[in-house]
Amino acid sequence: MTIDRHALGYGNSDTAVYASDPWATRGRLYPEDLSPTRSEFQRDRDRIVHTTAFRRLKHKTQVFIAQDGDHYRTRLTHTIEVAQVARALARALRLDEDLAEGVALVHDFGHTPFGHTGEDALHEVLLPYGGFDHNAQSLRIVTKLERRYADFDGINLTWESLEGLVKHNGPLLTKDGVGTRGPVPQPILDYCEIHDLELDTYASLEAQVAAIADDIAYNTHDIDDGLRSGYLTFDMLEEIPFLAGLMAEVRERHPNLEASRFTHEIMRRQITRMVEDVISVAQRGLAEIKPKSATDVRQANRVIATFSDEMSETDRQIKAMLFKRIYRHPEIMRIRAGAAQIVTDLFGAYMANPQEMQSHYWVDHIAGLAEAARARHVGDYLAGMTDTYAISAHRRLFDHTPDLR
Repeated sequence: MTIDRHALGYGNSDTAVYASDPWATRGRLYPEDLSPTRSEFQRDRDRIVHTTAFRRLKHKTQVFIAQDGDHYRTRLTHTIEVAQVARALARALRLDEDLAEGVALVHDFGHTPFGHTGEDALHEVLLPYGGFDHNAQSLRIVTKLERRYADFDGINLTWESLEGLVKHNGPLLTKDGVGTRGPVPQPILDYCEIHDLELDTYASLEAQVAAIADDIAYNTHDIDDGLRSGYLTFDMLEEIPFLAGLMAEVRERHPNLEASRFTHEIMRRQITRMVEDVISVAQRGLAEIKPKSATDVRQANRVIATFSDEMSETDRQIKAMLFKRIYRHPEIMRIRAGAAQIVTDLFGAYMANPQEMQSHYWVDHIAGLAEAARARHVGDYLAGMTDTYAISAHRRLFDHTPDLR
C-alpha cells in the first residue's frame, strides 16, 4: 500500500530554511528504510520514549529523593517539562519540533541514581578507568547499551539527534582540537571515530533550544520544589529583583491569593518571561547571521538560542540562590553523603563479585575481563539504576544502608 506523505502533512510545514530537515538527514550509523508515515526525527523521538532508559527516569532523583514526597520532580517529570518548553521555542522559531523534543527527551538518559550526587560518586570511583560523564553515558545508552533491535545495539538515532545529545551545550573541541571544557570523554571520541559528530561546531538550533529549555525548566521547578519543601521562602525570592517583580505583579492582580496558587502564578510567569526572552534574542541573532541552512547555524561560531545579558544575570542569581539555600543545605548535604556512600559501596561490591549484578546481561562474562573493562560494565550497571533499586540493592548486600529521608 502506498501512503501519500503530503496527505499526512509532510512537505507542507512552515519550518524555516535554517531548521533541520528530517527528509535531508545525514542518516543513521546503520542505514534503514524510510518510514512511510513518520519523519526521521519523529521516529527518533518515538524510539527514545520507548526505551528502558526513559522509563527509569521515573525513579531517578532531580533534587529531592523520591522518598521525600510524591509531588517533587523526578528526572522524568523534569524531562517532560524540558520537552514542552523546547517544543514551544521550536515552534516560535519555525524549527523542527520533533528534533527539538527528541533532544530534550534524551538529554538526561545518562544520569545516575541520586542526581548529581550519584554522578560525582561514580566519577570518583571510575577515575582510575577514565571517569564518568553523564552526557557520554547518554551516548553509550542510545548507541550501545539499549538492546531492543535485532540488527544493531542501541536505537540507531539519526546523526542530528546524536549531535544534539552530545553538543547541545556547545562544541566540545576548538578548531585546533583542544577540549572546550576539559578533555572530551573517551566514549564520545570512540563513537566519533566511526560516526563523526563534528565536535568542533555548534549544534543545530533545535538542540540549542533544548539546552536553554533545560535551564528554564530546572530554574523554575527547583524554586517550586524548594518552596514546597520549606527550604525556600517567599522572602528569600524577594532578594532577586526579577522574582520580586513577578511577585509584585501577582499580588497586585490577585490580592490575598493562597500560597500554592501564588507559587504557580509566579512560576508560570517566570517560564513565560524566560521563553520570550530567548525567542527575542534568537530572532535578533538570526537576523544578524542570516543563515540559509542548518549548516550555517552550526558554523556561526556562536549560540543563537540563549538568554539576553539581563536574563543571564537573573539566571546566575537564581542558580546562586538555589545552590546556597537548597543544594548546600545541611539536610540535603546529609542525604547526599548517604547517597554517595550507597553508590561507592555498590561499586566496590560489584567489582569484587560481578555475579552480584543479577540483571546485567554481561554478568557471565565480566569476571574474565580486564579490570578497566570490568569497571566500565559496573559503571554502566550503576548508572542505569533508579534510586529505589540502588537502595534495595544496597540493603541486600550490606548490613546498614544510609537513611535518605
